[in-house]
Amino acid sequence: MSERNEGTNNTGHGFTTRAIHAGYEPNAENGAVNVPIYASSTFAQDGVGGMRGGYEYARTGNPTRAALEANLASLENGRYGRGFSSGMAATDTALRTLLKPGDHLVIPDDAYGGTFRLIDKVFTQWGVTYTPVAVNDVDAVRAAITTDTKAVWIETPTNPLLNIGDISAIAEITRSAGIRLVVDNTFASPYLQQPLSLGADIVLHSTTKYIGGHSDVVGGALVTDDEELDSGFAFLQNGAGGVPGPFDAYLTMRGAKTLALRMDRHCDNAETIVDLLLGHAAVSQVLYPGLPDHPGHEAAQRQMRRYGGMISVRLAGGRAAALDFCSRTRIFTLAESLGGIESLIEHPGAMTHASTAGSALEVPDDLVRLSVGIEDQRDLLADIEQALA
Repeated sequence: MSERNEGTNNTGHGFTTRAIHAGYEPNAENGAVNVPIYASSTFAQDGVGGMRGGYEYARTGNPTRAALEANLASLENGRYGRGFSSGMAATDTALRTLLKPGDHLVIPDDAYGGTFRLIDKVFTQWGVTYTPVAVNDVDAVRAAITTDTKAVWIETPTNPLLNIGDISAIAEITRSAGIRLVVDNTFASPYLQQPLSLGADIVLHSTTKYIGGHSDVVGGALVTDDEELDSGFAFLQNGAGGVPGPFDAYLTMRGAKTLALRMDRHCDNAETIVDLLLGHAAVSQVLYPGLPDHPGHEAAQRQMRRYGGMISVRLAGGRAAALDFCSRTRIFTLAESLGGIESLIEHPGAMTHASTAGSALEVPDDLVRLSVGIEDQRDLLADIEQALA
């Protein structure tokens, strides 16, 4: 079992200072400022069972990964962090830690397609049941909880409809029911929102997205303040082996150092594009939590620093117009994923959320999702304008 990777959230330092320094100090050997990439699958022991620095085998623990885990814990103001080979590996670990056959789970009615696919196609075969609800309806969340419910799993903002769950209000419900609240914080990032501080039990990230930030590494993370939960995550992290390699951990930690700067630019650019889309005849609806008429705007104001770099739009011309929009952009690249420095565009119904077709979570076919990057605003605006012309 690897050592506990505790964050350093009690230092009093600001977010960006912790993003740069938490988890690693220049080493005593040569003063390397960046965390070394420990590309070793095994570690020498000082006698049988005598682990040197707590490491024995790289699946169980690696110093580069440990630095990343401590860094992410600090950014989420949590005590314990665990890194995984992907966001889905982290999702699977959290679900298997929380649930057993016969248990019930509450999920968003517009959850990420990969999360839905895992629950609907895999965990139901294991005897787990689930109920999709609107995360922005606190009463619906409360009503969905049964005697078999063990956890409420929310995204906020949700993917791809950008609905907002009131984390504090939902946390009060789950505490009263004696169950766990998991918040997928991928869309917001730790810079914009910190769910543990609002009462969540577990925070999940696809670190592939904003934390890594450069579309060059896949990863996931779980952060909690609960020692028992962390022990469960560590057991499956080691036992199932869905761990990031040292180079992946290094790249993710490198990305985290500039998270605050990038997120502010993502938000600046997104807000400008929202203004353009609002007045465009080709667009029937703009979904963005920063809009005063967004149903989750007040909750987003309370729990988010800013409103993020993700925008979803519905096209007045329906599916054909949505597909045409996706095909005509030049700077916005047609691709899955999100949260990188480059701008991306996708049609969720045919791409990231295809697995929800025919289910209660099916997304509108006129919907287009934009992941707004950090390019020059005028270039992004021009690209949107010509693509919608």
